[in-house]
Amino acid sequence: MVMKTRRSRATLFGLAATLAAGLLAGCSGSSGTERPDHRITVWSQENLPPRMAATRKVISRFEKESGVEVDLVGVDEAQLPQLIMSAAAAGRLPDVIGAVPMGQVWQMYGNGLLNTEVADRIVKDLQPGTFNSNALALTSDGATRLGVPSDAWLQILVYRKDLFAEAGLDAPDDYASALKAAATLDTGGRDGISLATDPSDVFTQQSFEDLALANGCQLVDEAGEPALDSPACRNAFAAYDDLAREHGAPGTQSVDTTRATYFAGKSSMMVWSSFLLDELAGLRSDALPSCPECKKDPEFLARNTGVVTSLKGPDGKEPAQFGEITSWAVTRTAETDASSKFIEYMMGKGYADWFGMAPEGKIPVRTGTADSPDTFEQAWRASVMGVDRRESMQKAYPSALLDRLVTGVGGMKRWGLTQGQGTLVGATNGELPVAKAIGAMTSGQLSPDEAAEEADDEVTALQKSLQ
Repeated sequence: MVMKTRRSRATLFGLAATLAAGLLAGCSGSSGTERPDHRITVWSQENLPPRMAATRKVISRFEKESGVEVDLVGVDEAQLPQLIMSAAAAGRLPDVIGAVPMGQVWQMYGNGLLNTEVADRIVKDLQPGTFNSNALALTSDGATRLGVPSDAWLQILVYRKDLFAEAGLDAPDDYASALKAAATLDTGGRDGISLATDPSDVFTQQSFEDLALANGCQLVDEAGEPALDSPACRNAFAAYDDLAREHGAPGTQSVDTTRATYFAGKSSMMVWSSFLLDELAGLRSDALPSCPECKKDPEFLARNTGVVTSLKGPDGKEPAQFGEITSWAVTRTAETDASSKFIEYMMGKGYADWFGMAPEGKIPVRTGTADSPDTFEQAWRASVMGVDRRESMQKAYPSALLDRLVTGVGGMKRWGLTQGQGTLVGATNGELPVAKAIGAMTSGQLSPDEAAEEADDEVTALQKSLQ
């Protein structure tokens, strides 16, 4: 990831927003009020070749049934903010964007690029009662529906059940048990935990937010003021430092190195996303478990891995679950009728194929229809995951884990969204103030208290730049 200073990136964000607002007000590009041509452009962040191919198959069926033509374009998540602002400036916004994470939805909303009325109408047509209520709440600004929530992934803590049993340790479902296990099992050439510390990776920020939410640490308080230097957050930084620096692998740890270390049997715990589950089951040749026992028994690691879906810190009132909800976004200039038909199809007849592309990381947030309330949830459990080998979710993992993943969507929490600070959340995902503070702390440059203060100062400055 290319690093830029906070000032340069925040300034770019503000200029892009101003430019887009001015040009959109009088651009001569397509708009929903022009004569419809029944042809729409859809950008999808599910841009890996196999997923693009799977999406095209669904679109082909939709085109035949609806008479609407769809131009599908794959875009990278990291490039979307720049691409969408460039398209807005040129008056050539796509009609629909798929698999948009919450922070990016809020950024587009803050820049006036969304047709929220159409999104609201689609949810009402599909019936709100068929959606997970928490997913609807997290993708709304009060009564304003920002997008149509599609699916979710969860951050999870995985651990070696066999090593925990040998040491007589409890499952690491709170700060105390995780810290105790990390210290106890940090021995014999094996780290206590694999935890991200890369200052340039949003994964580090996500990993910290997972632990922070468990301790009641929030990005902002109820008044919308930055709160990363609160006692709860300072304690969260201290716990993260203890885990990552004292009991993790030396050097900068990334999304790839944390997984590689755990898969090699060289760490006892790891924080990762639910996208791990197909790899853990040995279904991808490019990311196979490589522990010594795995050579003779490819399923050893999956069989001996426990999964914690929510943690609780000493300052937290209840266990908390971090995750991401992706949505279908309708742009301000979309051809509304065709776009509505397309999204309703993708959330109806095409839904099982959409989340079935990667069910381990696309947990449906619409569980069924009014006539069949659990049809999509059951289809998800039966979905086949993997790349080089294929196996259904319900065969690869116990039903109790699948239950917790589904339940986790309802208990998912996120920084800033319910406090109306979604635009700030989107900006922090670009600036990465917390990841930078974590990197400095775990490399010994800052104490946990200093890291909390620095992150809070950076978020405060970023918030002011957005006003």
